[in-house]
Amino acid sequence: MIIALMAMSLMIALGTALMMTTMTETRITTNFRNNSESLYAADAALERGLDDLLTVPDWNNLLNGTVKSALVDGAPTGDRTLSDGTVLKLSEILNMANCQKVTDCSAADLQAVTLERPWGPNNPQWQLFAYGKLNDVLPNGGINSPYYVAVMVADDPSENDSDPLHDGVSQNNPGSNVLALRAEAWGPGGSHKVIELTLARTDTTELERGYTGQRGQDEQNRRARKAAVQSPGKALTNQALTLASGGIS
Repeated sequence: MIIALMAMSLMIALGTALMMTTMTETRITTNFRNNSESLYAADAALERGLDDLLTVPDWNNLLNGTVKSALVDGAPTGDRTLSDGTVLKLSEILNMANCQKVTDCSAADLQAVTLERPWGPNNPQWQLFAYGKLNDVLPNGGINSPYYVAVMVADDPSENDSDPLHDGVSQNNPGSNVLALRAEAWGPGGSHKVIELTLARTDTTELERGYTGQRGQDEQNRRARKAAVQSPGKALTNQALTLASGGIS
């Protein structure tokens, strides 16, 4: 009897340990999947925002918040609820990007020198440009995802002009055509990823109209490019790569 009880206790302990290990591994896998997906969601939001940026001739209108992407789900304020019940506040998201706190940022907060924002008066002052469900990035329900994304724009902090609300050294300057972009994605289980990049507009018409890469400098000068961008103010309806004679067009 005693040996049987001891064997039973040992089996229960082993079973409990196996169950806990399985549950832990499942949580680790879920967290890894959610974090990986949130990174891809932020990257997809950046690509969607870039398509709309190509239609804006004056990037100063982005920095003052008067021009928005076609990917918006209402006013740039208020709450957004995720599929797991998590509530996002757009104003807090913007404040966290600008001064790392959820309350409104003062002028001193915006210009404060910190580890993340060491440029002082040239610190980026982010404006919401695109925000909405990842499902709305492509038309006709091409995406099925529980993630919410936001893309912000700001002046490039390397412009040492102490004027983060204009793209250039002054309002009369035609601008440097360099912006900072910040994409964020939120999903189940508290997953959250941020991507920041610097974007420059070139003087090459082909690049501005959607060329995204170069595939070799052969005799036919093959290029990889996107389909023509949409008209300003309209939603993205199609984006595709097609085969053409001598390469991809």
